Amino acid sequence: MRDLPPVRHRVLVALSPEQAFELFTQGIARWWPFKSHSCAGESTLDVLFEPRVGGNVTELARDGVRHAWGVLTAWEPPLHFAMAWHPGQSPDRATALSVRFLAVEGGCEVALEHSGWSACGDDAAAARNSYDEGWVYVIGRYARAAQGT
Repeated sequence: MRDLPPVRHRVLVALSPEQAFELFTQGIARWWPFKSHSCAGESTLDVLFEPRVGGNVTELARDGVRHAWGVLTAWEPPLHFAMAWHPGQSPDRATALSVRFLAVEGGCEVALEHSGWSACGDDAAAARNSYDEGWVYVIGRYARAAQGT
């Protein structure tokens, strides 16, 4: 089965790469739409990144339950991180998420790429389409949070 093309989204923020990276990772609770885009919904408190290759990315709920989102495959602050992405799914259905932070005049370009759709099997096209729309919403919230930083 041939894989579908990656989902790609870019946003410019008036932050340094260091600030943009921190907001996307350690500051994720300030902007991620937990109510609609998490495992525990409104009871989600945070998403924790173990800052190293092989580190877990875990959603933490108010009741202390942790939900796996994936495993870091690259950790290069403040320029890039990548992960096997499978929130609420089995690791064998993990797709690949990569986020790069590039200094540009006036701030930072944040470039998100989500690929590896063949891991979704027969649901690959639907998953890709859903994430393409979902990332527009999510990255928009990130950009708005960056304005308030």
